[in-house]
Amino acid sequence: MNLAVTRSFSGTRLALGLVAVTFTVATSLTVVAPASAADDFSPAEKALFMENQLAKLRPPLALHYSFRKSGSMEENFDDKIDVALTAQADGSCCKATPEFFTGARQVRQPEVEVTQGNPVILYFLERDIREMERLTKGKSNYFRKRIRMAVFQGATIRNLTLPYRGQPVAVREIAISPYVDDPMRQRYDKLAGKQYLFLMSDAVPGGLYGIRTRIGADAADAPPLIAEDMLIDGAAPASALPPPMPALLPGLPTASAAKR
Repeated sequence: MNLAVTRSFSGTRLALGLVAVTFTVATSLTVVAPASAADDFSPAEKALFMENQLAKLRPPLALHYSFRKSGSMEENFDDKIDVALTAQADGSCCKATPEFFTGARQVRQPEVEVTQGNPVILYFLERDIREMERLTKGKSNYFRKRIRMAVFQGATIRNLTLPYRGQPVAVREIAISPYVDDPMRQRYDKLAGKQYLFLMSDAVPGGLYGIRTRIGADAADAPPLIAEDMLIDGAAPASALPPPMPALLPGLPTASAAKR
């Protein structure tokens, strides 16, 4: 039995991922938005969740990402994230099977079916939200709401060039700071300056160059309290991946708990 992320609507606001996340007991992740609603979303929402980032991929294959945690607040480490993509029963792309970290750090994530959008974005954010919950003793749904609203109305987008496989590639950087103007930030003020950078590029497999988060220190010249970087490390045949872990994510809310 898997957990699925489903879209629902409240007026014209889309309830998925950074717009909102609702977990229900099911067997797949469906990512479908009515065409009539396409103009109701911000440019950041469209770029992150409504573009077909998997269109150029031909499964079976696996997307590989490197991960690095650094900073002065907690233990630093390097690890990796792999997402195996296989064709769905009707031949369309894709069924996604993740391996999020290795060994004792491994985070169980659900096997999902997606029609658009790179699922590693949601995998990254679900872990990030649980980390914020752990560090602040706050509630995961509260952090989801702050992130979704930042993507809707607080994101900035700029174009830049970054290296990939020895060549410069065009990247769209989508930046959000979900907690800077949070009226409840005094409860976790030390972490309230956290910034998220989503790096999107059509030139890399899966359309996602990487995601970076930063929690700065009080002193401008001090290293960050926590910095996390997930960056694309290429694609390879899916057969190179080990068998998937069970799909259930421990600690995620049930459908009733996720309602706001």
